[in-house]
Amino acid sequence: MRASLIQIDVNDGESVECRRQRVTALVREQTDADLVVLPELWTTGAFAYERFATEAEPLEGPTYEAMAKAASDAGVWLHAGSIPERDPEGPLYNTALVFSPSGELAAAYRKIHRFGFDQGEAVLMGAGGELVTVRLPETTLGVATCYDLRFPELFRGLVDAGAETLVLSAGWPERRRAHWTLLAQARAVENQAFVLACGTAGTHAGVPQAGHSIVVDPWGEVLAEAGAGEEILTVDLDPAKVAATREQFPALKDRLLGLDPPPHR
Repeated sequence: MRASLIQIDVNDGESVECRRQRVTALVREQTDADLVVLPELWTTGAFAYERFATEAEPLEGPTYEAMAKAASDAGVWLHAGSIPERDPEGPLYNTALVFSPSGELAAAYRKIHRFGFDQGEAVLMGAGGELVTVRLPETTLGVATCYDLRFPELFRGLVDAGAETLVLSAGWPERRRAHWTLLAQARAVENQAFVLACGTAGTHAGVPQAGHSIVVDPWGEVLAEAGAGEEILTVDLDPAKVAATREQFPALKDRLLGLDPPPHR
C-alpha cells in the first residue's frame, strides 16, 4: 500500500479559497498512491481561532465538494484532513473527512479531544463522541486528530474496533515537536500498528508549525519523516506487517486493564 502525506504550508497570507484550489490540485496529482492524507484545519490554520466561525462550512460545503472530486479524479482513498464544520443545529466541530476512490464520503470524525485549556478550540468547538474506523481493501484505518495523540485510550479503542493503521491529521506547533515524534512512535509501539501522522508547515496566527510529518511501523521504526516546509511524503507500507508483529510479539493478548469485562485468570 502506498501512502502520500501532503504537508501543507498554511500561512495567513494565502486565502482559504486559493489554498483550497492549490491543495485540490496536489491531491489530484497523487495517482500512484492508494491513500492520501492531509493535515488538520488546513483551510484556516489550527491556531487561527478568530477565523473558525467566519470560515466554518457545512459538512457538505466547498471543501467537501473539492476533496470528493479530487479523490475521484486521482482514484485514491483520501483522508482530507479536517475542516471547521458548522452544524446547523449545534456548535462548530473540528471534523475530519475520509473519501473513497469514487469520491463518496466514507467517514466523518468529529475531534474528541479539543486543545486550548479552557480557551481557543476547547471553548469554540464542540467535542465529538464517536470513534471512527474505515475499512480499506488493504487495511483498516483508525482516525484521530492532533491533540488526540496525547490520549492513548482513544487509540486503544480504535485498535479494539479493528484498526491496523492509525491516521492522524494535525496542526502541531513547532515548540512541541519533540512530543510529536515521541508520541507517534509510542502509539505505534503500544498498539502494534502503523501510524501515519500528517501535520502542517508554515506559521498561522503567529504560531510556527512543526511540520515533520511521520510514518511509523508497528515496531516503532520511523519509515519516513518530512522536513519543516511544505512537502509530499510518500512511503510504501506492507499491511501484513501488523498481523505479523502482533503474532511475533503478542503483547495485546496480555492486556488486563481497560477490558469490558476484564479477563479472569
